[in-house]
Amino acid sequence: MSHGKYFNGVKTAALLGLLSALILIAGALLGGRSGLTIALFFALATNGIGYFFSDKIALRSMRAEAVSEAQSPVLYRIVRELSSSVNMPMPRLYISPTDAPNAFATGRNPQNAAVCCTRGIMQILDERELRGVIGHELSHVYNRDILTSSVAAALASIVMFLAHMAWWIPIGGGNSDRRDGGNAAGALVLMILGPVAASLIQMAISRSREFQADESGAFLTRDPLALASALRKLEAGTQARPLLPEPSIQTTSTLMIASPFRTGTVSRMFSTHPPMAERIRRLEEIARTYK
Repeated sequence: MSHGKYFNGVKTAALLGLLSALILIAGALLGGRSGLTIALFFALATNGIGYFFSDKIALRSMRAEAVSEAQSPVLYRIVRELSSSVNMPMPRLYISPTDAPNAFATGRNPQNAAVCCTRGIMQILDERELRGVIGHELSHVYNRDILTSSVAAALASIVMFLAHMAWWIPIGGGNSDRRDGGNAAGALVLMILGPVAASLIQMAISRSREFQADESGAFLTRDPLALASALRKLEAGTQARPLLPEPSIQTTSTLMIASPFRTGTVSRMFSTHPPMAERIRRLEEIARTYK
């Protein structure tokens, strides 16, 4: 395992732990032991849904349809070659009919994975660049990033839910027993800062996993510059043909190789995707190690 991969793994685990701790603190502040129990119940339920159904939810949100080898022979060949090179099962392949260029992988493990490319990305990338993108997406599957992203999203949603509850129920859970009741001042902080903290932690997790998938994908394809070239085209393409930030698309956007929305300077600072320039720079550094 490379130093970068180890560091990203530790960082992701720490951030997930921090997000989980935020849920427990939020539950305790909102309603003491009762609030904590409610938070744990919803966290487990939401995580279970995300774990087993995230692929179906993501594919449906993009209106993706399964494609056969006859319909997309180049895509099948690339995926078969890369998955076979590491003795992994071939994922199901889908095409989304949108012209916005993008791709994502989903599924709880390599045996239940799916890779989806949009019609737009198939139009703007050449075969070498598409291979770089597929290497990135397969790396997400092999690194179990889909599960990590689903869990992070679920945990963040719980924090948002608890913060929303704090606006509508009596602060402290209405319990006069100080040993079990919530903390009024703490609940007020939760209402204001909880969603912000959850979003920032989720953003950091997503960025860490994107950097790692770039690195792992580069080593899988042995062609980091192909992915760098694809990212340049995707940056221009997503700005020219952005998706509308609908709720279902916003959830799936964290899985995509590039943010599908048109972004300004401020919004890029809070994006779940790292800056393209930084991703390309890292890939070019990897390419120099091959020389």
